[in-house]
This record gives sequence, C-alpha cells and structure tokens, in this order.
Amino acid sequence: MLTEQANRVCDLQFNSCVMDETALSLGTIDVSYLSTSADCSISRCKHSSEEWDNFFNSSIPSLGLRNVIYINETHTRYRGWLARRFCYVLFVQERDVHKGMFAKNLTENVLNSSRVQKAIVDEASEPSTPGSFAQTDPKAINKVKKKARKILQEMVANVSPALIRLTGWVLLKLFNSFFWNIQIHRGQIEMVKAATEMNLPLIFLPVHKSHIDYLLLTFILFCHNIKAPYIAAGNNLNIPIFSTLIRKLGGFFIRRKLDQNPDGRKDFLYRALLYVHIEELLRQQQFLEIFLEGTRSRSGKTSGARAGLLSVVVDALFSNATPDVLIIPVGISYDRIIEGHYNSEQLGKPKKNESLWSIARGVFRMLRKNYGPNDTVDEGAEASLPNSRDITSEPFRRELISNLAEHILFTADKSCAVMSTHIVACLLLYRHRQGTDLSRLVEDFFSMKEEVLARDFDLGFSGNSDDVVMHAIHLLGNCVNITNTSRNNEFFVTPSITIPAVFELNFYSNGILHVFIKEAVIACSLHAIQSRRYRNGTGGASPSLISQEHLVRKAASLCYLLSNEFTVSLPCQMIYQVCHESVERLIQYGILLVAEQDEQEDVSPSLTEQQWNKKLPEPLSWRSDEEDEDSDFGEEQRDCYLKVSQSQEHQQYITFLQRLLGPLLEAYSSAVIFVHNFSGPVLESEYIQKLHRHLISRTEKNVAVYAESATYSHVKNAVKVFKEIGVFKQTQQRKDIILELGTTFLPQSNRQKLLEFVMSFMVL
Repeated sequence: MLTEQANRVCDLQFNSCVMDETALSLGTIDVSYLSTSADCSISRCKHSSEEWDNFFNSSIPSLGLRNVIYINETHTRYRGWLARRFCYVLFVQERDVHKGMFAKNLTENVLNSSRVQKAIVDEASEPSTPGSFAQTDPKAINKVKKKARKILQEMVANVSPALIRLTGWVLLKLFNSFFWNIQIHRGQIEMVKAATEMNLPLIFLPVHKSHIDYLLLTFILFCHNIKAPYIAAGNNLNIPIFSTLIRKLGGFFIRRKLDQNPDGRKDFLYRALLYVHIEELLRQQQFLEIFLEGTRSRSGKTSGARAGLLSVVVDALFSNATPDVLIIPVGISYDRIIEGHYNSEQLGKPKKNESLWSIARGVFRMLRKNYGPNDTVDEGAEASLPNSRDITSEPFRRELISNLAEHILFTADKSCAVMSTHIVACLLLYRHRQGTDLSRLVEDFFSMKEEVLARDFDLGFSGNSDDVVMHAIHLLGNCVNITNTSRNNEFFVTPSITIPAVFELNFYSNGILHVFIKEAVIACSLHAIQSRRYRNGTGGASPSLISQEHLVRKAASLCYLLSNEFTVSLPCQMIYQVCHESVERLIQYGILLVAEQDEQEDVSPSLTEQQWNKKLPEPLSWRSDEEDEDSDFGEEQRDCYLKVSQSQEHQQYITFLQRLLGPLLEAYSSAVIFVHNFSGPVLESEYIQKLHRHLISRTEKNVAVYAESATYSHVKNAVKVFKEIGVFKQTQQRKDIILELGTTFLPQSNRQKLLEFVMSFMVL
C-alpha cells in the first residue's frame, strides 16, 4: 500500500505541470505597424512567417517538457557516486558563463556619449533662479558630471559570473525545497538558442506575478547555457545587500517614472543617461528583461502595459544602435504565488515599502511551505522589430510603441498555462458558490480542463483529476472548506465567504479568465439584448430571435467599457471582427443556433437604444467608419438571426459565462450609482478612496452579490474608464489630478442612462 501511494505521488509530482506547447503555433509577430495616411495612423501589423521559419521546425513540438530543477549526474560530464553526490556543484560549474559575455566599459561609454554630454551642459546651463540668465560654468558642469556618474552607479549592473554560478547552485537547492517542479518546453528553449546565434539583442518580456520572476528567467537561461539578461528593476528594490546581489546578477535599477524628478519636473539628464545606457547594451548585443506591466499584478490578470522602458528600446533601435532586436514574450504561471495573496493592496491599504527584512520573511515563508507543482514558464514566438520606419512623427511613435506593448502582453498572456488552482477557484466562485460534492467538483474540473484544451490554451498540470483537485484545494488553504456529509460518506466543498478569502480565490480564478473572456462578453451581451426586449416589449418580433449584427455591436460596446480589465484582441485587429468570430464559435459549439429563413423577423434595436448609443463616446458605438469600410461582412451577414439553445447543459454554460463578468459589472454599476451623488471638483485619489470604501461597505453589509467586486483594482479601472468616456474631465494641478463631471453627464438623466446601460449586462 505504501509503495502504491508513493508511486501516485511521484506521478503527480512529475506530470502535474505541463508547459505551453501550443504557444509555438502563435506564429511570429512582425510588428512593423504600417502608416496608412498622412497623419501616420496605425492600421494593421504584418503577420509574417519569415523570421519564424528561422527558428521553428516540425520536430520542435515533439521535444516535450523538462523539469529545470531536476538535476542528476546525467546532466554533467561525470558518473559515479561522487557525481551523484555533488551533481549540483558539477552542473553549475559546467555552465557557460564568463565575464567576456557581458557589457564592457558601460559607465565610461555612457558618460562620454554626445547625447549625455549635451544633457550635462544643458543642465549646468540652466538658470539657478527664475528670471536669471543661463550661463555655462565649468564648476557647474563638473557638479552635473558627478551627479550623472552617481546616477549611473545606481543604474548600471556589474555582472559577476562567479555570483551567477553561486546563485544558480543556491536556487537549485531552494527551488527543490519548495517547488515540486519548474517546467519548460525543450522546443521553446531550442528556439531561443537558435535566436542567440543571430548575434542580435534579445528582449525578454515576461508577465509579472511575483518577486521571484526576477530570478526565474535568469536561472532557466543559465541552466541552458544562454547568456543572462540585464534586468530592469524598480528602484523600490534598491535596498542594502539585496541591491548588490541584484546588480551582480544583471539587474539595474530605474525610477518608477522614468524621466521625472521627485518634484515632478522633467529630468532630461536622467532620460539621456537611461537612453544611452539601453542603447549601449543593445550595441554590445546584450539581452534585456523588461516587465511591461511595471509592477506585479495584484488581480491575477495581466495588467495594462507601461511602455516607458520599451519606448527607450524602440528609440535606441531607430537610432541605429543595432540593426534589429528580437522580442520574446514570456508567460509565467504559478499554482500559488510565493507572496500568498495581495489582499492588503486590494483592500486599499498602502503598499509597504520593500526591505531586507520583508525579503527574508518571504524566503522563510517559502521554506516553510511546499508550493507543489507550481511553476510553468512559456515563451511565445520570437518577434522581429526591424529598423525600417521613420518615427519622427510623435503621434505615430507613441501609437507604435503603445500597440507594440499591447501586442507583446497579449501574446505573453496567451502563453500562460492554466493551473489547477485557477480552475478550482473559478468553479467554486462561479459555478458552485454555495458548495458542491467533491465528486461533482472533480467532474466539472475534468470538463473545464477539456474546454481549455479545446480553445487552444494550455494546462499547467496533468494526472488523475481526483489527485489534482485535492492538491489544488490543499494549496488554496483556508479559502476552501471541506466537510464530511453523512450521505454516502461524501465530502462537501464550499468556498470561504470572508472578504480576504473571496479576494484570494478571485485572484487565482482570474488566471483562467483570458480563456473564456470573449465568450463571456457574448453571453452578457445576449442577456442585455434579451432583458431590454422583455422590458420594452418585442413589438411583434419573436422574442427568441437575436440579430447577429446587434449582438456583435453590443459585445463590442461591452469590450470597450471593460477595456481596462482585459484585452480581447490585438491592436491590429478590429473588435468587431473578434466579436463576430466569438459568435461564430458559439454557433459551432451549438450554444447559438442560426434561425431558419422563414423564422427570421425584424428584431432591430429599439429607437431608444439607438438614441442612447449616439450619446456614448465613439468607441462605445462599437466601430468606426474606417472599420465599416474595411469590414468583410456584408449585408448577408447582417440579416442573420440567432436563437439560444435551450438544452440544460448549454443554459448552465451561458450562466457560468455571465457570472464570470459579474464582479466587474457589479463594480462598474456601483461606481455609476456613486457618481449620482458626485459633488466636485475633488482630488482623484480622494475620490477613489471614497468609492472603494463604498464598495467595501456594500460587501460588509451583504448587499453585494459578488464580494470580489470591491477589489481596489476594479475601483481604479472604473474611474479610469469613466475619464475615457467623458463621465469625468480631469485637470492637472502640480502633482494632483482634479476630477469634475463631464458636460455630457451633468444631467442626472444621462447618468441614469449610463447606469441602465451597464446594468443591462448583469445577471443577478
């Protein structure tokens, strides 16, 4: 019996994480956004297989997975008892890492560059007091030079091959103590190795979910004899001892706001130093690791892109520092993050400053816990950013960088494997919120696993569903309650209803949201159309028929409303087309049925709805005139009418999809209600705090349907989208942002119409 149990555990340990294999089918991304008009507007990026063919061959998908932290004597040149005993030491000693691989004379090259010299002279020439004349003083220049050198001492990494080896050995020990495995796909690593042979800089752009991300990619590349990247880290991590370690491993520290002084003024010297530093790294063909999200995601979803540092890379590229760069989106998935949760931030508490003690506590916490089959690292397709465009037009430059950042994050998010904790948390919150038998939970877990695979996403686990579900429940800890019922000695599983527990479950549930988000948007749009028609009467039309054109328009409006919460399309794709494809997918699944020709009647949007749509900003009106002209969907498509399958299975699935967006819609509708009593002008930070307290109060009083609607990230995103659609207009006063009601929404009636628009998508 003991042997049987041990075999089961070993099987679970080895198979429970699966690397993203189908990420290889994403294709290369040639991100040369094309100028199509005189004002350099962005149209579509070119999808080409030219660079892809340089790295990919048909044998790559079959190369399988590798557990990076499983090392024995077969991974060294030696055999025998001593090799087995000291295999970690031998392994790290044989890695190809030496001083000549990394940048040389960085500080002097940066300081001696013409751009930095000019910035030094300009800053030294600035008048010391307003109204005085500018003059160049040698003493002032020397003072600014010392300031520039001091900035570079913080910015420039000093890579130590010896410390990389030592850290590799330490991480092998540590990771094996609290991870069961860290899985990568051998084929993807082979593609990265092929890319390194092109003698071009590689830019790794991972999603950011945990502090351990900083070490993870460097560790994996080290294990495969790939040069360590220079890692851009926020200066909040520039703390004693730890900062020295980070610099020796390739990290360099930058300000959270790249070119601003603490007083809010533009810091042109810092900008020049950073620009030339990145340019010099690219010129010396070094690799970079940049976290586009800027900070760790507190919601479990991929955050919006902060393209500040990426803009520096693009500018350096177009200044001919290098003929090309290869960008590699990286997806990282955890069964459970080492931080445990981000409930403090989601409850609105101030973020604690990083300290050596907080880092030490995190390490001790990891050592006390076993995080199981925890980690998958997925690398999307290499993407070439060719130096062939004129970006002297500032609007074109900004849009190019913004679209490139969105494109990369979308690809990285698509590459993230779905973990067992993601599925279990999602099922407990949005299918079995009142609890369910363990056997039923296992059945639904298996079904959802198949749904994920059917949509070309990847799983971070494998093995027997019973074992995987029990392990996920164990990792979720106090967020899940298990009781033994008298009926057939069955276990009953319920999610904990405390606010911190629901917030934590929502964090892990959001790890699967990107799989179903497009279908969830369609499902909520179905409800919006049906509920309005039942309220207002159908006017003789069949209540079961829905115009496909109307459905797509409604879905596109919802996508824009929630655009700060998720991304459903690449920037080179039309929202209309993506929503149309999602409807077609539901038709293929049999959830939506195409009505027979003799059934179809006029079920066009009501006059009231058309008038309200005109009041909304252009993006909420579902598509632009340009999209109308480019649309491939003619009148025949617009005459198509649909009806919803009435089978119990399909109805349950639609309800599940609608519940997925329930917390978002409840947060936004509550935010609109809060706007009804707006008395401005008011500081944006103050208003966000008041709105968040209002949502927390609703949850504490059990008024909220979804407790997770009160997360701080929802509040910030709601206020942001309200500014975008004109509910608020903002003015800048020094460092502060002041909010006032927009002209369109001064009448209470228009705020009420906005509330009705948002609430129409909600299923209570």
